[in-house]
Amino acid sequence: MRFRFIAKVLGFLLFFFALSMLVPLGVALIYGEGDAPAIGLSFLVTIAVGAALILIFKKERKEISIREGFFIVAAAWLMAGIFGGLPYHFHSVFPTFTDCVFESVSGLTTTGATVLTSIEDQPHGILFWRALTHWLGGMGIILLGIAILPLLGVGGMQLFKAEVPGPTADKIKPRVAETAKTLWGVYVMITLAEVVMLMLGGMDWFDAVCHAFATMATGGFSTRNLSIESYNSVYFDFVIIFFMLLAGINFALHYRVLKGDLKAYWRDPEFKFYAGMMAFFTLIITASLYFTNTYPSLFESFRRAAFQVPTIITTTGFTTADFDKWPQFLRVTMLILMFVGGMSGSTGGSVKVVRIQLLLKQAFNELYRLVHPRAVVPTRLGEVTVPDNVMRSIWNFFILYLFLFVICSMIMGALGLDFTTAIASVAATIGNVGPGLGGIGAHENYAFIPLLGKWVLIMCMLIGRLEVYTIIVLFIPAYWRN
Repeated sequence: MRFRFIAKVLGFLLFFFALSMLVPLGVALIYGEGDAPAIGLSFLVTIAVGAALILIFKKERKEISIREGFFIVAAAWLMAGIFGGLPYHFHSVFPTFTDCVFESVSGLTTTGATVLTSIEDQPHGILFWRALTHWLGGMGIILLGIAILPLLGVGGMQLFKAEVPGPTADKIKPRVAETAKTLWGVYVMITLAEVVMLMLGGMDWFDAVCHAFATMATGGFSTRNLSIESYNSVYFDFVIIFFMLLAGINFALHYRVLKGDLKAYWRDPEFKFYAGMMAFFTLIITASLYFTNTYPSLFESFRRAAFQVPTIITTTGFTTADFDKWPQFLRVTMLILMFVGGMSGSTGGSVKVVRIQLLLKQAFNELYRLVHPRAVVPTRLGEVTVPDNVMRSIWNFFILYLFLFVICSMIMGALGLDFTTAIASVAATIGNVGPGLGGIGAHENYAFIPLLGKWVLIMCMLIGRLEVYTIIVLFIPAYWRN
C-alpha cells in the first residue's frame, strides 16, 4: 500500500469536497441568519487540509491498484463524513461531535436518519448543506472525482468499481471519466426538472432545491419536521413519487432513453421486476389501509401507500404518514421492504432489486431441479445467463448483509434499545433508508440513541452505502499482505 500516494488522492478529493461548501456559504450570506461564519470556517479547515496533502505528496503519480481503490473509497467517505460535520460543529447545532458526524454521514450516504430534534429552527445555510450532502453522496463523491483524476495522471477504473452501486459497474462509455461525466449530467438534468415541477406547484426555491436534492439522492432529508406530510399536498406527493421512482432506476437506462432509445426501460428485466414490485406492494398496502379503515377513503389509502412504498423501496425515506401506527401486518411489510433497495446503478441503497430478483430465480431453479434432477437450468436475467461466480458473489453479499444486520441488531439491543427499535434502526441505516419503526419511526429521530450506538449506526450507514465489501475487505488480514 502506497500511503503517500493515497494521501495525495484523498487530498484532491477533500479539496473538491471543500469547494462544495461555498454553495451553502452563499445561501447563508443571502439569508443572514448567523451561520455563515461556521460554514466559512469549515471551508477553510477542509480546503487547508486537502491542499496540505496535495502539496506534501505532489510528486506521487501512480496508477491506482484494486487494493488501493477500495482503501481510498472507504477512507474518502469516512473523511468526508468527518469534515462534513464541521458546519454543524462550528455552529453548535448538536451537543456532541458524534452527532455532527452522524448527521453528516447520514447525509452523504443518503440514509436520511437524523439527530435533529427541530429541523425548522435551523438556519437556511445549515439546511442547504444538509441537503447538499445528500446530493453529493447520491451519485458519489468518488464518482465525481473520477472525472478529475485522469487530469492528474491517475486512473479511475478501480475507484469506479469500488463506488458504483450494484453487482457490476455499467460503463456507458469506453473511458471511465466520460462515464462519470455522463452520469452526473443525467443526474443534474433530472434534479433540475424536479426543482421546476415543485416550484410550479408553489414550493419556494429553497425548499424545492433541498427536496429535489434529497429525492434524486434517495436521501430523505427534508426542511420540515414532518417531512412531505407537512405540505399536505396531493400535487407535491405525486411529483415526488414520480422522481423517487426515477431515482431508483439504473441511471444508465435514463441515459439511453435520453439518447432516444425509448424502449430501454421495458427491455430491461430488472426494471420490469422493479416496476412490478412497486405496483404489487402499492396495491396490497392500499387495500389493507382501506379495509382496516386506517384512512377514510380509497383514494387517501392509495395516496399514502403510493408514497410510502417507493420511499422505502428506493430508500429515500420521505414520509407522508406515520406508518409505525399502521396495522401490524403493514408495519412488518414496511420492515421487509427496507431490505429491497433500488435498481443497480441507481442512487438507492439496501440489497438492490437485481440481487433479490436473481436470488428468487435461482431458488425456483433449485425447486425445479428437485423434480427434474438431470435438468440443466441456468439462472438467467432476461436473455443473459448469469455466470456462477456472479451468483456466488450475490449469495455471499446477501449472507454477509444479513450477518451484519443480526450482529449490529444484537449490539443495539445490548445498549438498551427495545426489540423493534434495535432491529429497525439497523435495517434503516444499513439499508440507507432513514426512518424505521419504534423509537426511530417516521415522526421520531435518532437523537436518543446512546453514543456507542450512534457509532455502530454510522458504520452501518457506510457499510450499506459502499455495498458491504468495500468496508469489510479492509478487515481481512490477506488484504494487508503483499
